[in-house]
Amino acid sequence: MSNLVDAADLSVTFVLVHGSGSNAYGWSPVAAELGLRGHRVVAVDLPGHGPGAYLPLSYQAPQDLERLRTEPSPIAGTTLADCAAHVAAVVRRAHRNGPVVLAGQSLGGVTVNAAADLVPELISHLVYVSALCPSKRASVSELMATPEAATSYIFRMTPVPTPPELGVTRVNWRSNDPAFFQIAKEAMAADYSDAEVRAMLNILEPDESAAIGASDGRGLAHKWGGIPRTFVRFTEDRTLPLALQDLMIRDADETTPDNRFRVRSLAAPHIGPRDPALLADELEQVARLCR
Repeated sequence: MSNLVDAADLSVTFVLVHGSGSNAYGWSPVAAELGLRGHRVVAVDLPGHGPGAYLPLSYQAPQDLERLRTEPSPIAGTTLADCAAHVAAVVRRAHRNGPVVLAGQSLGGVTVNAAADLVPELISHLVYVSALCPSKRASVSELMATPEAATSYIFRMTPVPTPPELGVTRVNWRSNDPAFFQIAKEAMAADYSDAEVRAMLNILEPDESAAIGASDGRGLAHKWGGIPRTFVRFTEDRTLPLALQDLMIRDADETTPDNRFRVRSLAAPHIGPRDPALLADELEQVARLCR
């Protein structure tokens, strides 16, 4: 009963943004937990994801691995500006009901930056859940080139070798290579069971627009930089190593020294804690700051 009373009193809407190759379903456990506590939650499918995803014919069983290297994908035309406009439109609608907390995980952090620049006056708090947050360094590509990112398992998880002109980063999540499975597990969900990891891989989508990681994703200091923000560090993350998370926090704090990150930590791998209540607890704490 106390949770229901608290949720009604907090009266925020959580807008949740997924990471690369994912979709709104990736937030499902946390969204369900927040909903059961009485919160309003919207998990967003970014353009080219979720029901709008393109799954190459060569990705289906039996796979045509040669064709998978060259089959075009419409997501190649998706830009960071497209993603930001899509999320900003959701924020505008959600704001009609009261304060909005905008949260992003992994690559979704870049879209959070860009969307915050479009509608800073409509967002009460930003949350980066082990998410990419360029500020002093312009792009995801620049962040991943830092020494702090050198131990990332993403460099061990070889993508499908598509030609640059295809404009996509493609990962064969349905690969039957045991070595790939083990690397993917270590990268994203090391403490999960093999069965849980297989279930996760089967909801991921193979294609992501290469333009997102190469785009300037820095938030503007006078827009993004004026919104209160929290970074939830995942201390067991091997995709975005803790050193990289801490670098992004420092960079952002130096960019807007009068509005520094509120920092929280969870002992979790890249996809988050096995118990969604732990992350829901952190988001509820953010909601209390918006009263």
